[in-house]
Amino acid sequence: MSRKYKFRNPEAIYFVTFTTVNWIDVFTRREYKDILVDSLNYCIKNKGLVVYAWVIMSNHVHLVIERRSIALEDIMRDLKKHTSRAIIKAIAENPQESRKAWMLWLFERAGKKNANNTKYQFWQQHNQPIELTTVAFAIDASIDYIHNNPVKAGFVNRPEDYPYSSALDFAGEKGLVDIEPC
Repeated sequence: MSRKYKFRNPEAIYFVTFTTVNWIDVFTRREYKDILVDSLNYCIKNKGLVVYAWVIMSNHVHLVIERRSIALEDIMRDLKKHTSRAIIKAIAENPQESRKAWMLWLFERAGKKNANNTKYQFWQQHNQPIELTTVAFAIDASIDYIHNNPVKAGFVNRPEDYPYSSALDFAGEKGLVDIEPC
């Protein structure tokens, strides 16, 4: 892993992106997004993750995060490990999943290319953390980017109309993930 993809400053706020292998559009089904939402909330409650903004797109996730206790690389490792197993299991057991064989084949193929895996690889290895300065415009620009992702993708007309994002919280309503105010 390149040094530019590491959490170097343990006290910093980071913009993080992580992506499914082969950019597979897994998060088109609510049940897979809900696994990720539940896992984020678990990490917030039990691992000291602080989330300021988030969005789940069809094949990737953006977060603005920092930590209270456990190192961010450890939280991200655990989050990705848990969600990959849970989502692959959900795909395999979902009788409605028409793409099941194709997705599992791609995850298995990616897993065989990585010695760290026993069978499947769901997430790409890196998180692409970008340290944000405490300058408000850097954090605000990252949050605006996150919230406008579903609009740019054509999912919704307004950021706050997309439920799998913190834009709802920023519009004054309670969203799905327990974010911290900036």
